[in-house]
Amino acid sequence: MKKSLLALAALGAFAGVAHAQSSVTLYGIIDEGFNINTNSGGKHLYNLSSGVLQGSRFGLRGAEDLGGGLKAVFVLENGFDVNNGKLGQGGLMFGRQAYVGLSSAQFGTVTLGRQYDSVVDYVGPLEAGDQWGGYIVAHPQDLDNFNNAYRTNNTVKYTSANYGGLTFGGTYSFGGQAGNITGNQIWSLGAGYNNGPLALGVGYLNARTPNAFGGLFNNGSTSSPLSNLPTTASTINGNAVYGGFSTANTYQVIGAGGAYTLGAATFGLTYSNVSFRNLGAVAGSTGGVAYQRGSNATFNNVEANFKYQFTPALLAGFAFDYTDGRSVTLANGSSNRGAKYFQYALGTDYFLSKRTDVYLIGVYQHATGTNSLDQSAVANLNGPITPSSTNNVFTARVGIRHKF
Repeated sequence: MKKSLLALAALGAFAGVAHAQSSVTLYGIIDEGFNINTNSGGKHLYNLSSGVLQGSRFGLRGAEDLGGGLKAVFVLENGFDVNNGKLGQGGLMFGRQAYVGLSSAQFGTVTLGRQYDSVVDYVGPLEAGDQWGGYIVAHPQDLDNFNNAYRTNNTVKYTSANYGGLTFGGTYSFGGQAGNITGNQIWSLGAGYNNGPLALGVGYLNARTPNAFGGLFNNGSTSSPLSNLPTTASTINGNAVYGGFSTANTYQVIGAGGAYTLGAATFGLTYSNVSFRNLGAVAGSTGGVAYQRGSNATFNNVEANFKYQFTPALLAGFAFDYTDGRSVTLANGSSNRGAKYFQYALGTDYFLSKRTDVYLIGVYQHATGTNSLDQSAVANLNGPITPSSTNNVFTARVGIRHKF
């Protein structure tokens, strides 16, 4: 009897150790709020919307200790709309993230699945939209993907260990086309430094045939490829900022940013160069606009941001963003002179507890020039927001966010 009891006790101890070496965590965010928009397709709009400051989500995160400093890791993360219960990211069950891989404290982490690119990882956190402003403060229609409008499917990702504040990594996404290894492929590289008051980040993203079915701009949707949509202004995600460049063979982003904290104040700056390269190479909708075959459409974006931590529970921020769209040659030889967007944002965030906060955001945008559809540019904030009917728009939001 004593031997049996001892064996059971040893087995129980072993089970406890094994359990301690593995973990699975359920986590999530619920973000909901009320919005006022001064011009949504020519009319005032008052509505509730979900996931502005951070996307509403729930997920499972797990790790298993394999010994020798090696762990198996996974993440399954779902996005949803609080107001109607619908799935986000085009109706995907785990549309935000879904990956599995191996992690070493010494050599870094390799993961496979649906993941974020290096621009999102290393430069995105330095823009105001990823901090206190939410997606409505991101750059016009998130043209540089700093705010993670697009995820990458079929992706192999490497993230280094932390070397005194320095990290780096890259991704490669297989296009999955038989006989065409470069079709729909996406790759990115990036690095970041975060030590003391200084934070820096650089990133590069290259997506081949971004509007083809399975390409970067369609990978979160179960709808038909963009080339099958009508030739109207409802092109890439229904926006006119870059929707007219849907026939580009390549979407490219070069991004960099930095931030410096001085006491309670943090000063930040980001820059991106975005280009839609080799227009006319891919069949698709351009809103009735034909650009000179082989031409490139280029944007330069600069954001200056500032935030101040008044107390551990209260912060406020300000950001100014300028987007400069360069001229593009049309098929008939004339020139689209490009659009410019001027955006100003204010926000404040108050934490009621470690897990619950209330916030207020206001953003104003002014547009000039000619947009990608070769029409007079109109204000076009980021997100599923109907563009203004004029070149100005103001949006304000008061919201609540709870983390679990």
